[in-house]
Amino acid sequence: MGSDHITAAAMAIGTRTQILPIDPTKLGHFSDRSTESGMPLEDWDLTLDGTTQDGKDLQLAASNLKHSDIPVAFPTETVYGLGADATRSAAVKGIYKAKQRPSDNPLIVHIASLKQLRRLISVPNSSSDIDPIPQIYHPLIRRFWPGPITIILPVPEDSKLAPEVTAGLRTFGARMPRDLLALALIKTADVPVAAPSANASTKPSPTAAEHVRYDLDGRIEWIVDGGPCDVGVESTVVDGLNSPPAVLRPGGIGIDLIRTVPGWEDTVVGYHDVSMKGDAAPRAPGMKYRHYSPKAPVMLVEATGGKQPSSSDLARQLGSSGSVGLVRTKKWKRMGDGAAKGEVAGEVASLESTPKGAGTSASPLEAMLQETSRHKKQLHAEEVIIGHGGKPFTVWDMCIGPDTASVARGLFSALRELDRKDVDAIIVEGIDDEEGDIAAAVMNRLRKAAEVKLEQL
Repeated sequence: MGSDHITAAAMAIGTRTQILPIDPTKLGHFSDRSTESGMPLEDWDLTLDGTTQDGKDLQLAASNLKHSDIPVAFPTETVYGLGADATRSAAVKGIYKAKQRPSDNPLIVHIASLKQLRRLISVPNSSSDIDPIPQIYHPLIRRFWPGPITIILPVPEDSKLAPEVTAGLRTFGARMPRDLLALALIKTADVPVAAPSANASTKPSPTAAEHVRYDLDGRIEWIVDGGPCDVGVESTVVDGLNSPPAVLRPGGIGIDLIRTVPGWEDTVVGYHDVSMKGDAAPRAPGMKYRHYSPKAPVMLVEATGGKQPSSSDLARQLGSSGSVGLVRTKKWKRMGDGAAKGEVAGEVASLESTPKGAGTSASPLEAMLQETSRHKKQLHAEEVIIGHGGKPFTVWDMCIGPDTASVARGLFSALRELDRKDVDAIIVEGIDDEEGDIAAAVMNRLRKAAEVKLEQL
């Protein structure tokens, strides 16, 4: 991309942000060049078909990512990310500006291959026989990469990373996303990509391209659209540099599954379900600031002892008039007349289960190419008019369950949909965070979003 195009892109901010729908299966030929080490995606190639619109759009997005100081939004398996070249300060500053994100909140670096990660963290003049990736992480990488888990690494001497990425810390987080379009974008740009979630700071994370544009329209130029995200909550952040290892942020891989990995049996919880206070520097993204919050106040009803609110409960919360959003997960019924029409049991799935293709002869690239079906179901709020004491009020009812995978996938989307309905309050049915899957991550996000936490209304 030439300098004239970059200048034009910079001038474009303030106009409508453009969405680029791209089908990764139409980009060209993917080939895995990994060795016999058992480590995933040591290196790989993409022979890009630049004659297709998908290929041209990927080249456009990658060129902006590599050369522009305006960040590019792109999909991952967790949530949409807002990416910039992690080695250029001006580009990384563009992320903080677009999101209006506090500068002491560190960023996660996304890589497309282990070769790219090693190139980033290698110490000059060090022995080529020594792997710069700490050994403690090798079994974790073999098990979960590419996937929703971020590892904490030491910042090397003479680091190529822009200082804004680490927010003054001596460590940084890195991960390899399990999304073919994200990997293709990073590979084509040929730069490590710093990327937080692509939402305005404090708002719910985006799980669709439309969510990104709702928050950042006019602040960025391009959104790469790969469809709805599969997981729906951010990656798990783990620190293996200290003993015992710790989970700093719950996410797409649960702590019980992490403890089954050799060397990680004694992993401890290193986070709290409330935001950090004071001037302490957060060790990982999402630890310090209020996050995941819609405009309307959120009331979280904990799963333990929390009965479904009645119409009188809702009326008491609303007063004489107004509307309320009701987010149901596993047990609550539709307000008024039982189960909503069209509600069926979702797949009984855990996001902690082994990713498709893992443990088989298929390479991660082949497995991702085979995973052509995304969760295209769109969530919609159903209007229910409730009469109480002669004064009707509106309940916008949303069911995002009944299994934990569906709850995780639909949580942020539901909060955003109810914001669009301009409800006066949102009441959420909590789930049991002792279920052994990503329920802990879901409840962590909800407790940070909630202004009121209740055993019952």
